[in-house]
Formats: sequence, C-alpha cells, structure tokens
Amino acid sequence: MSGMMDGKVAVVTGAGGGIGREIALMMAAAGAKVIVADIGASLTGEGGSSSPAQQTKQLIEQKGGAAEICLESVATWGSAQKIVQAAMDHFGRIDAVVNNAGILRDVIFHKMTEDDWLSVINVHLNGSFFVSRAAAEHYRKQESGTFVHMSSTSGLIGNFGQANYAAAKLGMTALSKSIALDMQRYNVRSNCIAPFAWSRMTSSIPASTPEQQARVAKIQQMTPEKNAPMAVYLSSDASKGVTGQVFGCRMNEMILFSSPRPTRIIHRAEGWTPETIAEHCIPAMKAAFMPLDRSGEVFGWDPV
Repeated sequence: MSGMMDGKVAVVTGAGGGIGREIALMMAAAGAKVIVADIGASLTGEGGSSSPAQQTKQLIEQKGGAAEICLESVATWGSAQKIVQAAMDHFGRIDAVVNNAGILRDVIFHKMTEDDWLSVINVHLNGSFFVSRAAAEHYRKQESGTFVHMSSTSGLIGNFGQANYAAAKLGMTALSKSIALDMQRYNVRSNCIAPFAWSRMTSSIPASTPEQQARVAKIQQMTPEKNAPMAVYLSSDASKGVTGQVFGCRMNEMILFSSPRPTRIIHRAEGWTPETIAEHCIPAMKAAFMPLDRSGEVFGWDPV
C-alpha cells in the first residue's frame, strides 16, 4: 500500500473520528497530504470543537505524515469552498475528495420535523455536492481527480426511522453517477462506498432486547478501519477505469452493489386502463416485486 497516494493531496470530511479518521490515517500512510475537515459537532449536528480534527492531525504527524485541519462546514456553498481552498493554500493542489461527513436525526417518518429532514439532507447530500463542486474546478484544469462518497445500505436497501438519512444516502449514489458521467472527459472518477462499521454513527442503534443486543454485537466486530482500504484504492491511480460504482465494505467482505434496472416489462397492444393494470399487469409483475426488507435482513449472515 505504501506509496499509492504519493504526491497527492486528499480532503477527507468528517475525519475527526470513526470511518473518516481511519480513511485519513490510511491516506497519509499511503503518502498523501491530508486536509482533515471536521467541525467537531455532536452526532446530531450541534456544537463544534477543533479537538477531533486536531487529534486526527496529531495521529498522522506521529507516524510521519502531513496533515492540516479545516473547521469549515460542508453544509453551505461558501464554507465548502473554503475546505477545498484549504488544500490549495496548505499543499498547492487537490487530488482526492472523500465525502464522509454526516449527522443523524433518526426518528420515525410520521414524527420527523422539518429541521430533522433539512439538517440531514444539508450535511450528507448538499454537503457532498458542495465539496465536490468546489473541487471540480481544480479537477477540470488538471484533468485528474477522484471522488469517494460514503453512502449507506439504509438508502440502498432500507431501514426504520431513517427517511432523511436514507434519502440523502441514496441521493449521493445518483450524484456520484452523474459526476462520473459529466467529468469522465477530464479523467475524473467518482464512486461510492456503503460502509459497515461500529462508530459514533451506529452507536445509537437500540440494544434493549436480546435480539437487538446480538445485532449490535455483530456490528461492533466491524471496526471503522475495515472501510479505509477501498477509499484509498479508489482515490489512487491504481483505480483507473473504475468509476460510477457503488461498493460495500463489511468486515473482510467486499461488495459490489447493483443499480436499479428493469426486471419485468408487460406489454398490452391495446394500451392499459386502471382495471387491466389491476387484472393483468400487477399480477404478472408481483413475483419480481422488491420486498419491504431492511439492511439487516438482506445481510443476514455474520460478518466474516
């Protein structure tokens, strides 16, 4: 791995802890200079502190790496521009962006507030666009660059009480595909990772029943650093030609996710009425319906 990111500058958002910190550490170990971007807010997005970002910077420097911190938020256009500008100011270029910053406001859909919705969308989806868009100016000029967006099976598959988070995370996969299409001409690549890990973001999972406790115990085995190798690989020149994809990292399993494609097509020469849809179309399609399942049911085996 050593040297895969030599000469490159990486911006990692939400790098003050958890998965983001592990990605930042491995980026530096692979030779990258790293901008540790983290506002140090609580899990729900309140407050702010420079301590988490400073700690990550110190860990990188203790191992001989180079890092600087940026305490700007991803959630507005102007502050996201400053995150990318920090890379230019400190290190003179930008080669890799990892959109990892996130907050949680888990609540059942019919009790979700406007602020619950907007705050999560602003950080995850808007933040990924704002930071990526800021970097795109430099990527176009140098005709190179990578994006890695941290998605979630909450959006790819589904989960209870996360309409805001799920919508943002699935939206990020569409954003990534669009970036991959639009910027291919500039040799820019964009991919997603759906991480599996026990971190601050998953510590709110309830564990009051034996079944829930068993599920949490399995998640706790999946430590954050298991997601870092894929992020570094996708940010390196070794991943040339890999773009527009959605990967998953689960313990020692690597997963490639599919995107929605037609599964059944029903034709009726004379056209359709609501009645014939009920009589012919839906019964013919029903066998191929997507089940109302959740991430934990799709990944029903223990992490290996």
